[in-house]
Amino acid sequence: MNCKYLSQEHLVGFEHYRYSAIDTNPLSVYVMHPFWNWLVKFFPKWLAPNLITFTGFFLTLLNFGILSYYDYDFSASNTFRTEYAPIPKWVWIFCAFSHFIAYTLDGIDGKQARRTNSSSPLGEMFDHGLDSWATIFIPCCLYDVFGRDDYSITVLEFYICLWIVQFTFLSSHWEKYNTGVLYLPWAYDISEILCFFVFLITFFKDYMFWKFDIPFLNITAGITVKYFLIIGSLCISLPVTLYNIFVSYKNRTGKMRSLSEANRPLFSSVVFMFLCYIWVKYSPNDVFHLDPRCFYVMTGTVVSNICCRLIVSQMTNTRCELLNWLLVPVSVAISLSLVATRNAPGSELMLLRILTGSIILAHVHYGVCVVRQMCNHFNIHCFRLKERQE
Repeated sequence: MNCKYLSQEHLVGFEHYRYSAIDTNPLSVYVMHPFWNWLVKFFPKWLAPNLITFTGFFLTLLNFGILSYYDYDFSASNTFRTEYAPIPKWVWIFCAFSHFIAYTLDGIDGKQARRTNSSSPLGEMFDHGLDSWATIFIPCCLYDVFGRDDYSITVLEFYICLWIVQFTFLSSHWEKYNTGVLYLPWAYDISEILCFFVFLITFFKDYMFWKFDIPFLNITAGITVKYFLIIGSLCISLPVTLYNIFVSYKNRTGKMRSLSEANRPLFSSVVFMFLCYIWVKYSPNDVFHLDPRCFYVMTGTVVSNICCRLIVSQMTNTRCELLNWLLVPVSVAISLSLVATRNAPGSELMLLRILTGSIILAHVHYGVCVVRQMCNHFNIHCFRLKERQE
């Protein structure tokens, strides 16, 4: 765990980093922030902000793990697949409150840092890095409510939705890479609160509550969620991102990078999207439908790693890497699946799961090493506020 992923240029850039973010969402400004400002006063001052951040992420991961155990195939909420038992009702109330607690902890970690005079580049890197990975787990938990196909969307349609969510998160940091300011997307707070209420309603009303068509629109509740994600991301968040970048160039307030350099952070994600399309489209055994959850996690972990490296670059004002090295094992796995697993679904499925496990280990290794390297450089602990002693 002593790999040096951060160069000396990165470390010097972190030393000069100053947090700059703008949040204009009325829900956040007038409701959530006052609530978080009140709540954080009850937290002991010895509690490290990064521990708060990690606890929130752990709860999100716990929700995903529990729902994976009871509904790995996203079929428990499908009334036509009677061989699958419904998810126990206690799971929904647990998911509702653990999700809300995770969302709350994500909102107060920065306030705890300022309250204890422990703000650091490590805190922002740690927070946003875990957030980039949570973009795969939270939507999957929501998809478990509606299930696949029955009054809902297919696993392929949901995969497209996942890409939209993750690209929206990536674009917000691409925006900061070019403008120097993080404009927090409105869709984040709204979607977090909606998830909480969806879980809560499912506990009181059961998953069958969502099996209906919306009057006049002639679409189901599950399909409505799809349109909400598309409209919120592609029709609101992304246009605002492009506008903010345009204004920064027009007023010369941003980084003023060339067109190729400005779009450099997007290259890895575009290449990876193409690779995933090839695998889904031309898999000889349709491996995507054999284990969609595993495919989701593999995709989300690679995109999270791309995001984390972009976050490092935008925080240190350094040049973003062009191609993420995780695309190499992905390319190898896809090539093997296309030429060596024909009429062997078990082999291709095993290849997908080995690839997913390897990518998770590589991503965790990257995160741990970056945190350790920053802790050593700034002479601090990640989960304790007491300064390190030589």
